[in-house]
Amino acid sequence: MAAAASSSSTESPETTTERRGIPGAQFVEDVETYLSQIGLDVNSALAFLQERLQQYKLVEMKLLAQQRDLQAKIPDIEKCLDVVATLQAKKGTGEALIADFEVSEGIYSRARIEDKDSVCLWLGANVMLEYSCEEATSLLNKNLENAKASLEVLIADLQFLRDQVTITQVTIARVYNWDVHQRRIRQTATSSTAKVS
Repeated sequence: MAAAASSSSTESPETTTERRGIPGAQFVEDVETYLSQIGLDVNSALAFLQERLQQYKLVEMKLLAQQRDLQAKIPDIEKCLDVVATLQAKKGTGEALIADFEVSEGIYSRARIEDKDSVCLWLGANVMLEYSCEEATSLLNKNLENAKASLEVLIADLQFLRDQVTITQVTIARVYNWDVHQRRIRQTATSSTAKVS
């Protein structure tokens, strides 16, 4: 019996897959076998699937927020790299660099930047450190590579999650339609036995 259940057509290698903590959804070919395997009635199975769908939607919202943060972070890092490159290009020429910088939202100030061998970078949590221009470029390039790699992984996670949402929605529809079909069969059988007697 266990061997028959494990070789059932409702299970595939993809049913147990998981990606970074996101459980894989099981595609259901035979609803009756699926219900007997999980040991639930139709209403309980539908409730379980709806709950799983809501969990997927919650994870999707979190991943989309992370994606927006990374998509905002990458241009900031690139802008910082451009500024450091400009400072390095002006270094040694003897001419000062005039720059407008944002002090606060909507408030700008003009600065005259003389030849300097170092820059200060905000690291977050109100922490700023001074780096040489070469170290700053190296750190920013590393951060940019990490952010782009994280974004790629996040996009793959979102695609996997969307696939799981689709599979779960199809499964909900199949279970519901199977239940409606079974009720019609029972109703037809009941009405035909009532007519015979």
